[in-house]
Amino acid sequence: MMTASIVLLSFLFLGAIFSAWSYRLVVAETKETMSKTAGEVVRYISALSNGYELGGFEMRMALSVMSKTTGFDILVADRTGTVISCSDKDGTCPHIGRNVPHSILSQITSDAGYSGTSDLGGVYDDSRYVVGVPLTSGNIIVGYVLLSSESTEMIHVWRQFSGVFLMISLFVLVLTFFITLITSKKQAEPLNEMALAARRFARGDFTARVAETCRDDELGQLTDAFNKMADSLERSESLRREFVANVSHELKTPMTVISGFSDGILDGTIPQENSREYLEVISAETKRLSRLVRNMLDMSRIQSTSAEILRSGRFDISEIIRLSLLSLGSKIDAKWLDVDAALPEEPMTARGDQDAMTQVVYNLIDNAVKFAAQGSTLRVSLWKQGQRAFVSIENTGETIPPEEMRLIFDRFHKTDRSRSENRDSTGLGLYIVKTILDNHKEDIFVTSTDGVTKFTFTLTLDTNERPSGAR
Repeated sequence: MMTASIVLLSFLFLGAIFSAWSYRLVVAETKETMSKTAGEVVRYISALSNGYELGGFEMRMALSVMSKTTGFDILVADRTGTVISCSDKDGTCPHIGRNVPHSILSQITSDAGYSGTSDLGGVYDDSRYVVGVPLTSGNIIVGYVLLSSESTEMIHVWRQFSGVFLMISLFVLVLTFFITLITSKKQAEPLNEMALAARRFARGDFTARVAETCRDDELGQLTDAFNKMADSLERSESLRREFVANVSHELKTPMTVISGFSDGILDGTIPQENSREYLEVISAETKRLSRLVRNMLDMSRIQSTSAEILRSGRFDISEIIRLSLLSLGSKIDAKWLDVDAALPEEPMTARGDQDAMTQVVYNLIDNAVKFAAQGSTLRVSLWKQGQRAFVSIENTGETIPPEEMRLIFDRFHKTDRSRSENRDSTGLGLYIVKTILDNHKEDIFVTSTDGVTKFTFTLTLDTNERPSGAR
């Protein structure tokens, strides 16, 4: 409707301009035609005046014929301005004997000539457009010839001209209105679908989609972007529900154990001599709850920090690896593991958040130790290639099944599919690793063949070397 209104206003504006322009054009064309006709009439009358008197019957008949031919009224006045002949068709000329004002006669004889709207001082009963030229014999003025045209005739021509334009404009306007109406409805269909889908989203239905179109215009791009947004919202909602379910499960298990054993000790179901054993279980489950909450807080902190802030820090990756190995020394010794650390002697400064990268290295080494076979070798390597540093952590143990490879970085995922066998694990370690590296715009790769599992991740080297541990 808005488009049709704009088109209507445009046509009205153009119509007003066209009306003024066409009227001026009709008047100008009439003036030019009358001026040319006046010259021809003067030459014709001059030729006739050699055989006929200017005020004679023959001259009036000749003027009548010329009037019919040209469409203009013709008057002939003598040198004093008195009308002596005219082109009236009925043979009677009411204008004969009337006088043309001297002011007009003087303009006719001037270099500029005369043309304008006038009643010639009462010669005509109404105002007309008049063109006057002198009638000469040799260099002597013997009379005047005046051509006139009624204003209504020019207006009639202009109205005919404008009427054609008006009919064409109305046809174009109606056609434009229907085309705009159909096009607007067609264009509004995906918008209406989006509005319906948005209302379904508001009610919690994240399966709503807008029908795909083959359009390459802005609406097609908007439809594609809307469906991608809907896919993202559906995935987010699915992950949220899964996260809530997983957190509920992870919290429920230790809380059930803590509650059950505490009640058993308090009500005497568990003998006093066995209370220490169950108190140790309660303590372990409490620590597990603490780790789970701490890991979820770490995730929240990491996800809320921008990549620019994370990458603004500087740290020595070699030193972080050494400190992580020392921190996990007791776990490494408990499984009788050999450590093969291929680390450069000089510092290797990388860009990123030092605490976050420490957590990445610690989690990967801890994970490798956890799943390494007793008495096997744990290999940690660090090297650089171009502007990137590569860190690999490799252990020997059970091969990760191919169907598990794409899930190992998911929240609360455990390769043994059991949440109770490994009481120390929260299932968030590798997810935190992947989240930190994604936020740093870094990559991580994992391979597992013939019992050898290797995690490799990248870091961006700092081109301006700084002291080790500088932030």
